[in-house]
Amino acid sequence: MIEIIAAFARWSQLAANLIVFGSCVFLLIIGQTKNVQETPWIMRLEKMFPWLAGIVVIGLFGVLATTTSGATGDAANAWNPAVWLDIVLKTQIGHVWAARAVFAVILLAATIRMLCTPNRFRWHYGLCAVLAALPLIAGTLMSHSSADEMSFEAIAPYAIHILLAGVWFGALPAFLYILFQLRNNLGKTPTQIAIDYLQKFSAFALPTMLLLVVTGVIVTDRLVDEKYHTLAASPYGWLLNLKLLFLAIILAIAYQARNKWLPMLTRPESDSYRDGLAHFNQWVRIEFVLALILVLIATILANTLPAKHTLIELWPYPFRFSIDATWQQPDVAEKVWFGLAMLVLAIATAWCAAKQNAGATLKILLPGVFTISSLALALPPLAIKAYPETYKKPTVPIDAISIVAGAQLFAEHCTACHGPQGKGTRPVPDPDVRDPTDLLTQQHVAGYTVGNVYHQLAHGIRGTDMPGFADKLSEEDLWDLINFLHALARGFDARLIGTMVAPDLPEVASPVFNYAASDGSSGNLKDFRLQKNVLLVLFAWPQSKDRFLQLAAVYDRIRELNTEILAVPIHTLDEQQLQQITNIVPFPIITEGWQEIKDTYWWYRRVRTVPDLSGKGMFPQHMEFLTDRFGYLRARWVAQFEGFGWQNYNALAQQLTQLNSENEIMPPPGEHAH
Repeated sequence: MIEIIAAFARWSQLAANLIVFGSCVFLLIIGQTKNVQETPWIMRLEKMFPWLAGIVVIGLFGVLATTTSGATGDAANAWNPAVWLDIVLKTQIGHVWAARAVFAVILLAATIRMLCTPNRFRWHYGLCAVLAALPLIAGTLMSHSSADEMSFEAIAPYAIHILLAGVWFGALPAFLYILFQLRNNLGKTPTQIAIDYLQKFSAFALPTMLLLVVTGVIVTDRLVDEKYHTLAASPYGWLLNLKLLFLAIILAIAYQARNKWLPMLTRPESDSYRDGLAHFNQWVRIEFVLALILVLIATILANTLPAKHTLIELWPYPFRFSIDATWQQPDVAEKVWFGLAMLVLAIATAWCAAKQNAGATLKILLPGVFTISSLALALPPLAIKAYPETYKKPTVPIDAISIVAGAQLFAEHCTACHGPQGKGTRPVPDPDVRDPTDLLTQQHVAGYTVGNVYHQLAHGIRGTDMPGFADKLSEEDLWDLINFLHALARGFDARLIGTMVAPDLPEVASPVFNYAASDGSSGNLKDFRLQKNVLLVLFAWPQSKDRFLQLAAVYDRIRELNTEILAVPIHTLDEQQLQQITNIVPFPIITEGWQEIKDTYWWYRRVRTVPDLSGKGMFPQHMEFLTDRFGYLRARWVAQFEGFGWQNYNALAQQLTQLNSENEIMPPPGEHAH
């Protein structure tokens, strides 16, 4: 019940606010400055303003009551003014509500005062429009756009979108009043003036609707954030699609009104005038009702979890669309482009038919056939198989602990077929059964989401010897295994990384780890994000002694270059060895977590000239990894394969200087595999 009251309160105050704002903008645009007694439709419209402003005030109190109930978790608090006051004084939502309420009360006072003024001028309407805009703009501070980022760039598109909606929707009552007035025999001059008002509305309604659509796309894109699949499988997506359906119907009515019925009104003496007026009255009323429903849907949508935060636990369709996974396949690009060409042809046919006032066959049937044909041609090639778990999100972070656990599971359950490095080394004698997949060197990212991999690990793959492990491994185990496969593939990609930083090209995320060090420090690799680069040194002792002496000599200069050194042993150090090392180096030696770190970063050991794909793989005795301050692996030196390398301090300093000169290009890597 509370949810219904909340929806009604939000919808009623928003609709009323939009009408006051849009009507005042309309009156400002048409330039009506005469005594309102001479213009009955304006009198009737203005008499609505105080009532509408009152609805805004009452609706805001309804919003406060239901918000209080939801925030406190107690429905009884919806009727407790003391708790209301607590919310208003102590929360950001309450502060925003207070601002909206103050603006709404000022608007109410202004509309009453304006109604008491015998002669209204354009500045009266301009002032009223500004006052009506303030509660709308303040309301955007409680939107999803402001929830993630309270900035001008985040809020401005939504605020403009709301105001544009008001300019269009709010002017519809004025439009209806003018049409109602035209039903009477006004005389030639008043009729022409009224028709001029309609033409002015039509003139600014078109660009307003275009801008409304553009800002709507911008706002939606921010709230979807590339998770477009959620638009077909989430409450937010279904509501958005319903909103777009109503908008499409409204735009179709507006198109007919602008291009067919309005021209019929320009000839009051003709027989078509009454016919056009009748259609106008009927369809604009329908448009207004649809607009009210559209505002209701938009209100519910604004209080629904955005698509980018929606988790699709069960994908309801057996397929999904993916350009990345299909575009390189034979004939896909040609079919898609040809389908798009047919869609353009459908639009062109409909436009030309409308211009020539052709029959239904050319207007609807032929464009419809072209549209259906274009979709039938372009969409199937982009479709790939999907599973209920396709968009399932990992519950285990991708870090060194998970990767190592996954590596152990891989060794236990998968190496018999896929080999110790995932290369898929065991051929299957049966010609009807596919050989084990090469998990190391083949690219699977585009065609497989982590949810797809989860499904295949849990249930197996038909047509192969791949069994399902749902009865053997827990969900956490499956995610550990997926995290390892992610590191396996990314580690192979990292072979392209060398001792020189590729400017402004971060691609591979550095595996995250926890550690404790010899100097008493501890933490996580992410602790250095946005602050310092990290030089991770994997070493064997005493083989790396000379390199440690070099690093010790330049340690202060490396720190001046905004970089920290973390040293990770690849073998167990006894107390004597640890003491020997700490006596000569000033940087921390990791003593806890080193096993997971070295086992994880071993998968990132390969260089271009030494792919190291056979057998169990070799373990270089000294490797150094350079992670930038955003969390990306940017350079690597493997002493065994790449010679002198960073033993030349100037070469290392040049790479650090390059990293320090870069601004953030990509957001820091997420905590989960994608």
